[in-house]
Amino acid sequence: MRHLKKGRKLKRTHSHRKATLSALATSLFLHKRIVTTVAKAKEARRFAEKLITKAKRGDIHARRLVARFIKNRKALKELFDEIAPRVMDRPGGYTRVVRLGFRRGDSAELAVLELVDYNIGTGMVKPKKEKKVETQPTEQATTQ
Repeated sequence: MRHLKKGRKLKRTHSHRKATLSALATSLFLHKRIVTTVAKAKEARRFAEKLITKAKRGDIHARRLVARFIKNRKALKELFDEIAPRVMDRPGGYTRVVRLGFRRGDSAELAVLELVDYNIGTGMVKPKKEKKVETQPTEQATTQ
């Protein structure tokens, strides 16, 4: 029975699940948005938001707690130096999950997991076509 067990198993063992969530969070901190399946995105959101909340403290103990999961030094530096100060006044909800549709190969539902304060643009929306304005030739005085 699953009484008092939270989170999704993602069809992985505990160590594999921990490594997957750590890799997803590292990629999120480096690239600010990632595309993955909906189930992984929802679990990675829970995982990453807890790490961001710890990083907001900014002390050495918080850095060591987060470094247990984020092994990439560049991602750790990015989290503490850029992401945490930017979300300091936000009480939570640092990430969002946007559903994209279904993957063609296996029909898995895809989603984008992105940091809220980094509005880079989704790239999914086609830019509006600019109407070509025709300029009419100016009438020059033919009389001289």
